[in-house]
Amino acid sequence: MDWRGMMTDEFGRVSEYLEHIFTGLSKEDLDWQPKKDCNSIGWLVWHLARQQDAQIASLMGEKQLWIRDGWHAKFNMPADAEEVGFMQTPEEVSAFKSPEAQILIDYEKAVTERSKAWFPDVSDDDLDRELNEPEFQPLPTVGVRLVSIIQESIVHAGQAAYIKGLRKGKGWQSF
Repeated sequence: MDWRGMMTDEFGRVSEYLEHIFTGLSKEDLDWQPKKDCNSIGWLVWHLARQQDAQIASLMGEKQLWIRDGWHAKFNMPADAEEVGFMQTPEEVSAFKSPEAQILIDYEKAVTERSKAWFPDVSDDDLDRELNEPEFQPLPTVGVRLVSIIQESIVHAGQAAYIKGLRKGKGWQSF
């Protein structure tokens, strides 16, 4: 298996895992926080999808699905290409209100499907291309960015599963 196959598989696994996490959750469960100013499942999945959408769109040189396909309206949020949750305050995180679970799932799937469809277009040489991001030293490459995106997704999917366990108790691991 080459790197494209591995990335396609890994991004797909995150989506499958999230579907299992969402099983049996109400809208109230999605917005529940273990304590004040903590992440909720809804916020974690929104952020996981937003960061992937924004970063993959940037690498592709295309518009984010968040704006292009109007996902922001389904979340009742502004069409702000910069707002992906990285710099939100605890108060802003607490203020997040999830849409219905299916909207979260559908947005994450749309973002993941676009990412997976792009991988065949990325050459091995593209992976070594440095990104013009002088705030990071050494400069990240496309390959480093892809690893960062999937790592962020895995971490937040695990956090969402953990919060589900806190909320629902035993049985959070539904597969």
